[in-house]
Amino acid sequence: MAYIIGVDIGTSGTKTVLFDEMGKVIASKTIEYPMYQPKNGYAEQDPADWANAAVGTIKAVVAESGVKKEDVKGIGLSGQMHGLVMLDKDNEVIRRSIIWCDQRTANEVDEMNRILGRDKLIEITANPALTGWTAAKILWVKNNEPENYERCRHILLPKDYIRFVLTHEYATEVSDASGMQLLDVPKRNWSEEVISALGFDRSMFANVYESCEVTGGLTKEIAETVGLCEGTPVVGGAGDNAAAAVGTGVVEDGKAFTTIGTSGVVFAHTSSISIDKLGRVHTCCAAVPNSWHVMGVTQGAGLSLKWFRDNFCGAEKETAKLMDVDAYYLMDKETATVPIGANRLLYLPYLMGERTPHLDPDARGVFFGLSAMHTKKDMLRAVMEGVSYSLRDCVEVFRQMDINVSDMMACGGGGTSPIWRQMLADLYNCPVKTASSKEGPALGVAILAGVGAGLYSSVPEACHAIIKTDKVQEPIPEDVPKYEEFYKLYTEIYPALKGEFKKLASL
Repeated sequence: MAYIIGVDIGTSGTKTVLFDEMGKVIASKTIEYPMYQPKNGYAEQDPADWANAAVGTIKAVVAESGVKKEDVKGIGLSGQMHGLVMLDKDNEVIRRSIIWCDQRTANEVDEMNRILGRDKLIEITANPALTGWTAAKILWVKNNEPENYERCRHILLPKDYIRFVLTHEYATEVSDASGMQLLDVPKRNWSEEVISALGFDRSMFANVYESCEVTGGLTKEIAETVGLCEGTPVVGGAGDNAAAAVGTGVVEDGKAFTTIGTSGVVFAHTSSISIDKLGRVHTCCAAVPNSWHVMGVTQGAGLSLKWFRDNFCGAEKETAKLMDVDAYYLMDKETATVPIGANRLLYLPYLMGERTPHLDPDARGVFFGLSAMHTKKDMLRAVMEGVSYSLRDCVEVFRQMDINVSDMMACGGGGTSPIWRQMLADLYNCPVKTASSKEGPALGVAILAGVGAGLYSSVPEACHAIIKTDKVQEPIPEDVPKYEEFYKLYTEIYPALKGEFKKLASL
């Protein structure tokens, strides 16, 4: 039996999973680490923490599993996207990594728009200039820490720094590099035009590979430390969302996934490049060669339900403790007693502003249609439906881009709720499924490692063999038009309030 390893370098910790070639979990280990916030809006991590966690977790799963080191055929790396790691001429880390959620770069985003223009950036990098993405962070260091910028010889993303630790190779791959705002996304390579316009040195950027290509092998020293063979292949891997797509089988046209975590993500695969000129959704290279993905984001998905639970569902929390169940389980039961449309009550989930499709930081949450007849249960259903409508908004943008979805996977905490999955099935008018494996990104990059090591001939072939469906929610034909009526009204509320949101923000 052959084995493959997936390493997922997240924000709260690094999780490494050892799988057999059919995707069965043999051993798993997570090591956590801190995030630093030296100022309001700043977010940093120490790359040494990622390195210690990656090496420590690989060593732990190999030791725990007892598999022969010769039988481990490859390693795949997934990671938080957009982080900036800077190395000097001796390969020492120059400063802590500025990570994805850092928001210090507003001035640099303005500078990028001045230098290149919003339309040109979207045309080349498939996305408007964004504060969280890597190019603006490099520019910030150049503008604010010139001595650090002068020392810099290599720029890597978080997972690609781990690759360097494991293999001593400077390399990245297309999906993660798409989130730097320096890649020509249609051409799947660095944009000389963007790099040169921003005044960066092209030699600082690593070679770009496809996600399932081998980028190097374990060094002798690392191999001895973790208990594997020198030269064990390490493939390109993928950014976290692209890795999750492979881990849920979203690797062919028509396939997509919806994640309901704190925020909500709708992610669709496409074999032809499609860019939204309004910048409402992100287009990036997929982890499947010669393919792309589009991704819409709603800011307040699971956050809306958690906010409602924490502020209004004290009784459910207490009862859930006594019953030894999750409060969300009881909230689902209550939601099921309320009809579609929550007795003519709608909710806009804009607690944190909104990204897709409005790109409006001033938008705020709204209960629309509240009357004396409504109860907490009506409000609860309205919240879940409102989040579902906002996710449908993402799918509508995809449709405008000629990307049609006929097969949807559900992930994240919200994806475990049968009633939420049913709402999505009825609103998308397609089946909504869950995968039997919950390993997501780690499984995704292990699959890429399996392809790179020759265990499978292609990423779709590997996914067909490994990814199994657990639950399926089919749309209920008579409920589809009911939701459609309420969704249409939902889409009319934000435009009517857009100006008022701005006024509210200025008070």
